[in-house]
Amino acid sequence: MTRVAVLASGNGTTLQAILDAFCARADEPLIANVPVTVGLVVSNNRAAYALDRARLAGVPAVVVEHRGRSREAFETDLAAALEAHQIGLICLAGFMRILTPAFVNRFPGRILNTHPALLPAFGGKGMYGEHVHRAVLEAGAAVTGCTVHVVDEVPDGGPIVGQAAIPVFDGDTPETLAARVQAAERRLYPEVIRWWAAGRVELKGHRVILHPPLPVRSPETVQT
Repeated sequence: MTRVAVLASGNGTTLQAILDAFCARADEPLIANVPVTVGLVVSNNRAAYALDRARLAGVPAVVVEHRGRSREAFETDLAAALEAHQIGLICLAGFMRILTPAFVNRFPGRILNTHPALLPAFGGKGMYGEHVHRAVLEAGAAVTGCTVHVVDEVPDGGPIVGQAAIPVFDGDTPETLAARVQAAERRLYPEVIRWWAAGRVELKGHRVILHPPLPVRSPETVQT
């Protein structure tokens, strides 16, 4: 069983998709034979609605405050919370803190992140939220989407596990584009977690190999 922690700083809509996929409800039981449980939700923002979503789902939720303290102290407490709950896979979902190389190397190959574009395009410093979608529109891109990748020392630079592509329409705004990208992200992230839990994801240098490979299908989920 893979115990997943989700780190979120805000509303937690992507967290909700993960909770819906892996937390049983009375009216909608878990998908059979999915070896995943959400064991912890962590936020650096005690006002984040993500914490309420976790509690409503019966998942432990903790706040690790970053304000007014060193990054080292923050990450020490974050790591302690993850280890205390025996977390195997860490999923960043709207977590508005860049993790240091020291923290990433403490959990090598075990941290995933989602980005609202098709990396390596429109990634890196300053590329988050509306900034990404505005850059996509300004570049005249015909296609965008979302990416789930392994976190390494370079922001948005880790090996790509999965991507979902969506078209950019005439008349799109950053807001309309964001809504469609977020919908794709909510479908893709739980699927990637299932791949991981099933042992399908192999890190080979800077590449990810899926076993067995995904069949060719379009446009929702595309193996990279």
